[in-house]
Amino acid sequence: MRMLIALLAVLAGPAWSCQTALVLAIDVSNSVDEAEYRLQVDGLADALGDPEVIEALVRDEVALLVLQWSGVDRQVVTQDWARMTDMAAVATFAIGARLTPRAFEGSDTAPAEALRFALRQFGAVGDCHRRVIDVSGDGTPNAGSDTRTARAEAAAAGITINAIAIESLGLAISGFYRRELITADGFVLTARGHRDYPAAMRAKLIRELARVIG
Repeated sequence: MRMLIALLAVLAGPAWSCQTALVLAIDVSNSVDEAEYRLQVDGLADALGDPEVIEALVRDEVALLVLQWSGVDRQVVTQDWARMTDMAAVATFAIGARLTPRAFEGSDTAPAEALRFALRQFGAVGDCHRRVIDVSGDGTPNAGSDTRTARAEAAAAGITINAIAIESLGLAISGFYRRELITADGFVLTARGHRDYPAAMRAKLIRELARVIG
């Protein structure tokens, strides 16, 4: 009987402590003014207060990390890894997101370097089944290296890249993210301006976390 139980455990695969480790990478480059920054962090906090999002985060004990990025040497973790083990943990993380000050001012837009910085954060959450980077931004690169190379590095490591493109005119940023930033298993959601960002963030989290059991 013990041998049968052991065999079934092997066939079932590893028992993951958490389903998803999710890096939320927020653009704070020069194109983002203070009001737009507030819309991003408040939008994230509001999305984390949504009952459907809370249920999914707690159900799968999702690990969350927030970083801010802009130019080549401008990336910083503003909220380190935290496990969403219960409603209180989600609420605490949401409050932290809302109260986080802006890390950088007046810098370029270098998403490739943001991706590589995000990739280095996953060493602390090796017990999570899926690893995902969410990039949100309102501009295409004007500094740094090729995002396609950074994307390939993520794909080779089994890490998914999704994005929220914050558009003011047309769909140029959405198109860039789709062609050159997200991985083959990723997706792009478009926010029509920063004021649409909170709804886009909620929709993205629900879609993303549903993919775990979909």
